[in-house]
Amino acid sequence: MKIVLPMAGYGTRLRPHTWSKPKPLIFMAGKPMLSYVLDMFATLPNIEQVVFIVGHLGEQIEAHVDRAYPELNARYVVQDEMLGQSHAIWLAREGLEGPMLMAFVDTLIETNFSGLQTEQAEAVAWVRRVPDPRRFGVAEVSPEGWVKRLIEKPDDISINLAVIGFYYFEKAEILLDAIEKQMKRGTQLKGEYYLADAINIMLEQGLKMRVEPVEVWHDCGTPEAILETNRYILDRIGDNSDQAAEREGVKVVPPVFIDPTADIQQAVIGPHASIGADCIIERSEIKNSIIDAGSYIADSNLSASLIGRQARVVGCDLSLNIGDSSVVGEPIPDP
Repeated sequence: MKIVLPMAGYGTRLRPHTWSKPKPLIFMAGKPMLSYVLDMFATLPNIEQVVFIVGHLGEQIEAHVDRAYPELNARYVVQDEMLGQSHAIWLAREGLEGPMLMAFVDTLIETNFSGLQTEQAEAVAWVRRVPDPRRFGVAEVSPEGWVKRLIEKPDDISINLAVIGFYYFEKAEILLDAIEKQMKRGTQLKGEYYLADAINIMLEQGLKMRVEPVEVWHDCGTPEAILETNRYILDRIGDNSDQAAEREGVKVVPPVFIDPTADIQQAVIGPHASIGADCIIERSEIKNSIIDAGSYIADSNLSASLIGRQARVVGCDLSLNIGDSSVVGEPIPDP
């Protein structure tokens, strides 16, 4: 099994954070988004290779994977032009054959991939039923349970199985052949080659694709969605309030994640707060927020805030969304 992870986009909806780091490295409940995606594959034995399709700031992805997953057989492909999902996979075509799992790294789901070892279908699309599918891509499924076609932003709300960005293909070669046909036909949307169009070519040629429903799906593409996912992870698996509560002079309201290296004094942390490594927090209250590594927070009351790495926030009672190395509430020193 080879895993392909397209992640070359600029992450514009998550600026200012993505000016200085790629979207998959945004911190949530103790580790970057990318780590949660990679950890989902723990139920998959015999992963032959993970292909990371990176773009701007891609060297940070490589550094993180080398440090956190040294045992992983990783290959990196650079997508310089943002020509879409199919184009990204086409760039990674060298050596791409046999079983393949593709996932978007700003999507977290709960599923068990171990069943792919005995999968009988030629392809699988993970889906979730939604009340209003008109802003999603959806799968139209036959009475026999096979996918008939993928539809982008359907008018018919009865077709409500939203496709959530995880796909399995028994033979990557067939997908690559369909992508080649798609690009020769020039089948694009707003200048990009979408994977759904390549899959529709495969379906027209008789591909047997089924759907795999999930109940839990978090799309981490906006600051609000990042905070929602942080809350979900803390509620389910990320809480370390038992250890964090041992800090003198600190009130901890579970669930929280507080890195052991954080220095916190005279503060209230939580609920749903994540504090990164080497942060310093003094005389402050922080809830429903993410504070990334190395930041300094003093005399502040923060809620629904997303704070980047090595930021400084002093004397603020606000909801903030600030990137790495930002300074809020301190006077600018004279030159």
